[in-house]
Amino acid sequence: MGIEVYNQQNAVSDDPYVLVLKLYEGVLKYLSFAKDAIEKGNIEDKFTYINKTIAIFDELRNVLNFDGGDVAYYLDGLYLYQIETLFAAGIDDNINSIDQVIKVTQGLIEAWKDETGL
Repeated sequence: MGIEVYNQQNAVSDDPYVLVLKLYEGVLKYLSFAKDAIEKGNIEDKFTYINKTIAIFDELRNVLNFDGGDVAYYLDGLYLYQIETLFAAGIDDNINSIDQVIKVTQGLIEAWKDETGL
């Protein structure tokens, strides 16, 4: 019984709004790991976490509904810019660029919470 309750509490939500929020939170988590790897000079981990973050932004781009209007086009461009910024940051070990993507993502989380009431 305890295992079932644990699994239910930790199951991925079927709610698409919650899933998007979890993806944004994943961006923040992986970028904090990438920054730590840069500071420690761990090149392999740096690229692992930057690539995981880029994969999240790719997934966010894939689920956009362009029938909904201008917001999807805006978000697509914003996500693409974050991907380009992270590619450059990985090559240059640019923590300031990573911090900028973190700031943008934090803004997205706040806007998403305001919009969805989460």
